[in-house]
Amino acid sequence: MKPTPEEVRQPWEDNARWWDEYFKEGNRFQRELIGPATEQLLDVMPGETILDIACGNGAFSRRLAALGATVRAFDFSETFIACARDRTVENEDRIRYSVLDATDRDGLLGLGEAAFDAAVCTMAIMDMNDIAPLAETLPRLLKPGGRFVFSILHPCFNNNACRMTLEEETKDGRLVVTPAVKVVRYATAFASLGIGIRGQPTSQYYFHRPLDELLNTFFRHGFAVDGFEEPCFQPEPDAPLRLSWDSFSEIPPVLFVRLRTPRG
Repeated sequence: MKPTPEEVRQPWEDNARWWDEYFKEGNRFQRELIGPATEQLLDVMPGETILDIACGNGAFSRRLAALGATVRAFDFSETFIACARDRTVENEDRIRYSVLDATDRDGLLGLGEAAFDAAVCTMAIMDMNDIAPLAETLPRLLKPGGRFVFSILHPCFNNNACRMTLEEETKDGRLVVTPAVKVVRYATAFASLGIGIRGQPTSQYYFHRPLDELLNTFFRHGFAVDGFEEPCFQPEPDAPLRLSWDSFSEIPPVLFVRLRTPRG
């Protein structure tokens, strides 16, 4: 049975303060993978107006403001927005936070038609039970030729039906350990409870979508892909292998896509 909007939202209210304290301005995923790839694809220019969708504690909103952008940021968690406001000290005049659900068509349109040069959604589309409202409204929110950059857990290698393994074999007279991912489900969309960060208070819903379903949702509304990144963690010499993504230097845990609207 599909979870209700409240069942999707409440775990984030329960986790928000814990996540904010753990994440602060960015964990290793943010520093080494998410931030650099997103900034490269978004290519922020000073003076641009950018929409930050599902902004969490506002860490990337603050980064955008530091790069010279004016930012409109929202999240459906009131607690996350409170954390974002508390953490925003510098460039406060360039960031406006609000509580809004990314599945609310009317609320999204209320942000203003052709108001944004670009939009970004950092590691949150897989948390949304319905992405159609966002795909439908973004072409109206963005200026002609506007770009939308999103990052998600890589649906091919990092969903709740994937299993991380370390395989040991004898090769050329020595023991070799190789990290691998076993994929047991991909082609069918599904929702499941999962853990984003070990130790968080409660689990939240993830919504897996295969790439054709994910991208076609946006293609149907005029978007085209013109940027794509699949970064991996760089191997650390002599570091012990473990069941953690920093040991998987050949398998990308995150996918980044840049979509662009027609220029009119």
